[in-house]
Amino acid sequence: MKVNKIIIISSIVILLLIIATTIKIIKDHNDKLIDVVEKEIKSAAIQCYYESKCNEKITLRELYQLKYLEDEVSDPITKEIYNQESYVEKKDDKFIFVVVDN
Repeated sequence: MKVNKIIIISSIVILLLIIATTIKIIKDHNDKLIDVVEKEIKSAAIQCYYESKCNEKITLRELYQLKYLEDEVSDPITKEIYNQESYVEKKDDKFIFVVVDN
């Protein structure tokens, strides 16, 4: 009976570790997907800003109209297209992407 308890407790601990690891891997993967999309948007905004075609607050609408982004950009997790009023703002030599909800 004692061996059964040890096996059951060990199995539960291993299962919990596997679940925790899986959750961490999925979260890291999702974070990297979002980073890639944000870098694409920021890159287009930086190019637009330094070509003096955009101000310090650059909406996705402007980037689409000026052809810096060809296709509408969507959230890689939810697959929802970002609101065109979402913007990239230049603050202290950094460009920050801000998502505006629909």
